[in-house]
Amino acid sequence: MSPAARALLGGGIGSGKSTVAAIFASWGAQVFSADAAAHAVLEPGGAAATAVAARWPGVVAAGRIDRRALAQVVFNDAEARAALEAMTHPAIGRLLAGWVAPVTEGVVLVEMPLPVDLLGPGWRWVVVDAPDDVRLARLTARGLTEGDARRRMAAQPSRDEWQRRADLVVDNGSGLDHLEGECRRAWKEILGWQGAGGGSVAP
Repeated sequence: MSPAARALLGGGIGSGKSTVAAIFASWGAQVFSADAAAHAVLEPGGAAATAVAARWPGVVAAGRIDRRALAQVVFNDAEARAALEAMTHPAIGRLLAGWVAPVTEGVVLVEMPLPVDLLGPGWRWVVVDAPDDVRLARLTARGLTEGDARRRMAAQPSRDEWQRRADLVVDNGSGLDHLEGECRRAWKEILGWQGAGGGSVAP
């Protein structure tokens, strides 16, 4: 049995990567979330929970790590953020590797919030891209203030950083019809990658 085609699906906040992930899942991709793995490793008994609680005891409430409090600690502190990533990223990578290992054919996608390689060689980047003004409008439509949306965007990697990672870019700067066309184009290319023979053709 040939290995699955492996893709890391990324993009900045408001780019629409979750929408793209849902479209690809409807066409047969097995989709996993690095965010879900990040939650799991910080749960009680999780692989990174003890180290994080020891480093920042103030974010522990009722025996659990308060992720919102932790985010407030590291959001504007690059050194603290780097320390947190050093504790959590290896654990997240190991958990994701265990989740994707059973997928041996077709297409496997891991939705990534940051342009970091957690799974080693053999993975290609599919990056969902949209202009900053479009992303800002989407974020404010979700209920964020413009100031909060801009701060979140500024704290994340830029569009240029994401695009430097990309093996394949999906443009989501327009409406849903345009996005679906972009996804069909991208899906056709992904199906040509090694191991993707089990994937379905987009409708």
